[in-house]
Amino acid sequence: MSIPRTLTIAGSASQGSAGIQADLKTFQELDVYGMSAITAIVATNQTIDQGIFTHSLDAIKAQVYSSLEHVGADALKTGMLFTEEIIKLTADLIQSSDVKHIVVDPVMIGKMGSQLLKDDAIEALKSHLLPLASVLTPNLKETGRLLNQQAPQSPEEMKEAAVELYQMGPENILIKGGALEGYPAVDLLFDGKNMMEIHSERINTIHTSGAGCTYSAAITAELAKGFSVEEAVRSAKDFVTAAIQYSLNFERGIGSTYHAAYRKYKEEGLK
Repeated sequence: MSIPRTLTIAGSASQGSAGIQADLKTFQELDVYGMSAITAIVATNQTIDQGIFTHSLDAIKAQVYSSLEHVGADALKTGMLFTEEIIKLTADLIQSSDVKHIVVDPVMIGKMGSQLLKDDAIEALKSHLLPLASVLTPNLKETGRLLNQQAPQSPEEMKEAAVELYQMGPENILIKGGALEGYPAVDLLFDGKNMMEIHSERINTIHTSGAGCTYSAAITAELAKGFSVEEAVRSAKDFVTAAIQYSLNFERGIGSTYHAAYRKYKEEGLK
């Protein structure tokens, strides 16, 4: 039996909604074989001051080598990398691999406000990792930080930003516009020639923890299956929209996207 293989290089989110946990749940739901290389443990809480614990470069390297040596990967995604050193290592590991599809989710700020990328690492991300991306998936705030300017405030500004990001080397740009106020929910996919708007229902909820990780993981899964970038993005958009629509509320602040929602509820009208 063969199955598409996916690898995520990202942080572990102990509460289960985002990071490695969200990626592996998404991979499982979309029927691909998921592997992980943990860059750091994120465990923000009100009891202990420290909430982020980075892994050593050797530990990260060993995880990636083990995954590729024993299984291999058809597609790979990066999430929280946190430091300049980890970004450079990740870029080197990707370049030395034969993985065809690379999804880069430039994780910078968590839903709870945690800084998930050090300020001095942004330039390393832009120069070392972005040029390797098959798909770059920033949200509006991340788009602004990558371009060292204000986050886009309209679909037109999203289009201008997509062109600028494309010039940094990624093959495709997906700007996630879910937080765009005053406009319908729309993401923008740019392949260097065509601007494609990806529309979805706007869900009125604060319980969206892990949505970005889930979206990029779903794109990775669909690319591993052999779908085109546009097909992968549209399918992933349906998946994450369901996960947000049926999100989980634990009555302790921002709740989690529900990774099983697409499978459980698609027969009720979701495509």
